[in-house]
Amino acid sequence: MILVSEDTDGLPRLDQYLAARLPELSRSRIQTLIRAGAITVNGKAAKPKDAVPRGVLIEVNVPEAEPAAVRPQNLPLSILYEDDDLVVADKESGMVVHPAAGNPDGTLVNALLFHCGRLAGVGGVGRPGIVHRLDKDTSGCIVVAKNDAAHRSLAAQFAERSTEKLYLAVVQGIPRESGGTLFTNIGRHPVNRLKMAVVNPGSGKPAITDWKALTKDAASCTTLILCTLHTGRTHQIRVHMQYMGHPLIGDPIYANPARQKASPGRLMLHAWRLSFTHPSSGKRLALEAPIPPEYTPWLPDMPLDALISP
Repeated sequence: MILVSEDTDGLPRLDQYLAARLPELSRSRIQTLIRAGAITVNGKAAKPKDAVPRGVLIEVNVPEAEPAAVRPQNLPLSILYEDDDLVVADKESGMVVHPAAGNPDGTLVNALLFHCGRLAGVGGVGRPGIVHRLDKDTSGCIVVAKNDAAHRSLAAQFAERSTEKLYLAVVQGIPRESGGTLFTNIGRHPVNRLKMAVVNPGSGKPAITDWKALTKDAASCTTLILCTLHTGRTHQIRVHMQYMGHPLIGDPIYANPARQKASPGRLMLHAWRLSFTHPSSGKRLALEAPIPPEYTPWLPDMPLDALISP
């Protein structure tokens, strides 16, 4: 329930007011709920365009989603590591991690169910085994739990930030500094709900990214950057690089790929290395996903580790 205790300048529409108060719901979703009677004002049915004066009581009842069981599919899959507790896959760019609206199948979960037979149930019917996620167009390391104990252990490690996540990103422009740390809050963009954005302290969630410039290409005015994630916010690297003034190459949301000199044909973000503690053995596992061929123009003759070491 929401008691409108503040002054609502100009008496905004009900759907507009709730979209601002409930960022997890889109305005179109709110409008659908209002028309279905799931949102009431002072206990009565309302319309999306109704004004919201001070003192009214708004009740929002979002029905529980009923996800369909995910079916196994025989899809191409690259496995970096596997045992009885977990599997680490090298997700290809363009593959969605789990079924969702607009992507009912053809996902990494569909492929893993065919490969493994079953995954942990803790993630839910639509997201079995999923501990963390990668954007559809991001490639690289992702770990998935095969049983509930492994899921709980891995989820706790990600929450406690005891995992290590290294990404390779190619960005537009050449940063003045050779590296640094971005520590901001990230939340839903106030206008474009497809985007996330750096927001004022007190809103959003803390997001920390260390970055280091590895190689620079003056001809295309681009830079290969190593990003170390200390948190796991939605679109974190993409938002932080744009905030720094250097959006990712091939990013259709935070950049304009058609106006970028480099055109590799994909989002240039790769989850290169992932390390964590094995849920059963307690040993540290360190996995590395091969660097995709699209990165070749930015790779030096020497091993990347020679550029990463202090």
